[in-house]
Amino acid sequence: MVTVRWPASKDQIVKSNMAITNEIIIQQLKDHFGDQVTNIEEPYGMLTFEVPKELNLKVLTFLYDTPSLAFQFLTDICGVHYPFQQGRELAVVYHLHNLVENVRVRFKVFTGIQKPDIFTATGLYEAANWMERETYDFYGVNFVGHPNLKRILNVDEMEYFPLRKEFPLEDQSRVDKDDEMFARGGSIGFGNTKTDDGDATIAEIEKEH
Repeated sequence: MVTVRWPASKDQIVKSNMAITNEIIIQQLKDHFGDQVTNIEEPYGMLTFEVPKELNLKVLTFLYDTPSLAFQFLTDICGVHYPFQQGRELAVVYHLHNLVENVRVRFKVFTGIQKPDIFTATGLYEAANWMERETYDFYGVNFVGHPNLKRILNVDEMEYFPLRKEFPLEDQSRVDKDDEMFARGGSIGFGNTKTDDGDATIAEIEKEH
C-alpha cells in the first residue's frame, strides 16, 4: 500500500519576502546535495538540472518539503532514449510546479538500458502513478516500488517498448507510406511511372488531356 502525502495548503507554505528565483533554487539544492547537482541550464528561463538516479526521490522530497520551495505539483514525468550514451541510455524527466509562486523546474536522471531501475515517486505524488506507467509502457523504465506497474496505453502482449530508438522511422512494408506518395519515387506504379517511350509520366499525359 502506497501512502500519498497531500500538498500543504497555501497558508501552510512559508512565503519569503523574496520571490523564488532559479539562483535561489540551485543554491538550496547545492547546499543540500553538493556537487551531485550537475548540468545546470536555463533554456527559455526554465531551470533544468541533473542528479544521479539514486537521488531522484530524495531530490523530489526536498523540493516538495522545503517550505521556501514547495514544488508540490507534478506536471509531468516522461522518458527519453539516448541510444549512443552508453550506460545512461534512458532518461527520466520530472517537471515540477510551485503553484503559489508560479515557478517551474525540470530535472533529469539517467539509467542504463540493461537495468533501467528508478525509484517510484508515487508515495509523494499521486499523479505519478499513471505517468510512470506510461513511461514504463513506452521506454521500459522499471519504477521500483510502483504499486501497479503495467502497460497503460499499449497492449499487454507487446514485447518491446515503442518509443525507444531501436526501430525504423517507418514500416518499410506499408504501401500507404510508399515514397511515391511523397513525389520521391516509389514502387506502387502510378503517378510517376514512365510511358513506354520514356518521354513523360502517365500523370503528365493525363494532365494534358
